[in-house]
Amino acid sequence: METNSQWIEIDSADGAFGAYLSLPRGGKGPGIVLLQEIFGVNQHIRNVADQYAADGYVVLAPDLFWRHGARIELGYDEAGWQRAVELMQATDFAKAQQDISATLKVLRGLDGVSGKVAALGYCFGGRLSYHTAANGLVDAAVAYYGGGIQNALERAPEIKVPVLMHFGARDDHIPNEAVKRIAETFEHNEQVEIHVYDDAEHGFNCNHRASYQQRAAAAAHGNTLVFLSELL
Repeated sequence: METNSQWIEIDSADGAFGAYLSLPRGGKGPGIVLLQEIFGVNQHIRNVADQYAADGYVVLAPDLFWRHGARIELGYDEAGWQRAVELMQATDFAKAQQDISATLKVLRGLDGVSGKVAALGYCFGGRLSYHTAANGLVDAAVAYYGGGIQNALERAPEIKVPVLMHFGARDDHIPNEAVKRIAETFEHNEQVEIHVYDDAEHGFNCNHRASYQQRAAAAAHGNTLVFLSELL
């Protein structure tokens, strides 16, 4: 993939934090703020950033765990899972949203960003993507297996921009009943699109995980590209 990537610093009220920037060939395109899983801005998230940069987007992935250590990067083994859950539970959700707001300000200000910007998040980042849309900070949002969205449906009336959600039918972290509740809540909002992938588990997009499912990952990526191309 012909992309140009680097870490940059973003200023916040609490100090500076890092964000992984990946530029498309030519350096210009619509913007995406990429929101991490609970494993940090690890190799998988950087690969996703580079993938969407290759698709023509300027992608910026903030390090949302920076208050607990800069650029924490975890794997998917038992130790990685344990530390990831600890970090997620220790993260101040309001401050994470402030960090996303600061990241979006930088993203919109980049010379290469033309037009609109979207939030794209996975797992923990999927939930944050939903809240970023509800906060009115982006022009569109994509949430992959966003755990916890079903517990924040009181924010549904605040969703005024197009949102695309991806879920796996065999996700043992997000019950089918939760997905059903989300779908029912947004049933009359034509801007919200929900896809459920048969035989896909939690994390089906991540080829670093045992739950990776190539077919679901390809279909979801294609659906996301169509969605973003129509809106940004």
